[in-house]
Amino acid sequence: MVEQSTLRARPTRSTTHSSWNEPAIVGSVLGADYARLGEEVADLTDAGVGRIQWDVMDRRFVPNMTFGADVVAACRAHSDVPFEAHLMVQDPDPVLADYVEAGCDTVIVHVETCPHLHRTLAAIRELGAKAGVAVNPSTPLDFVRHVLGQLDQIVIMTVNPGFGGQQYIAAMEHKVAEMRALVDVSNSALKIEVDGGISRDTARSAWYAGAELLVAGSAVLSHPGGKRAAVEELHRAMARPIPAA
Repeated sequence: MVEQSTLRARPTRSTTHSSWNEPAIVGSVLGADYARLGEEVADLTDAGVGRIQWDVMDRRFVPNMTFGADVVAACRAHSDVPFEAHLMVQDPDPVLADYVEAGCDTVIVHVETCPHLHRTLAAIRELGAKAGVAVNPSTPLDFVRHVLGQLDQIVIMTVNPGFGGQQYIAAMEHKVAEMRALVDVSNSALKIEVDGGISRDTARSAWYAGAELLVAGSAVLSHPGGKRAAVEELHRAMARPIPAA
């Protein structure tokens, strides 16, 4: 386990590591206006997000229900940034191909819903997409340790999935740092993403812990200055010092 002090100052690992590049902002459409979703996607792209995440919910694994692959496909022409499908669904295997065909470059499944995780990740890659796995706050990293070679991306959930606008669970920074150490030791190229409660107040500490992709939903979609102002604010937050613990 990484000590708390390493989350407040640069660790001793090489400062040339890619994790010290400023993280990309991933725009979530979970809180968007669904009546004008194509425009919302275009606005997020114009605002400067590096990716767009589709939070797919089934009212079984999580309490809410959102959209299917047909909605994602309808919006693909409105953006030229990569799409990623975050499948918060009880049984993802039957729909993997649907989201790849809809234009998602990355498909993320939850370790908690995949009894044959290695097989599921292999299926995503066979479809021509990048394979990602998400880990809920209460789920230890031991559940993904033996599939690192199958992964292009891991998502550390800093909220419990199912709702937008939740409070960031700062204790998960220890898990991010633990994952960062695993990636560094294995020389893996997989990306670490943090999802949940990212704002101008939490973005930098998530990055310091080791994240390279930061999912922002409410902080961008509900910003009084608009989406571009929100993305710029998040980037500026990377330059601010982190208060001592």
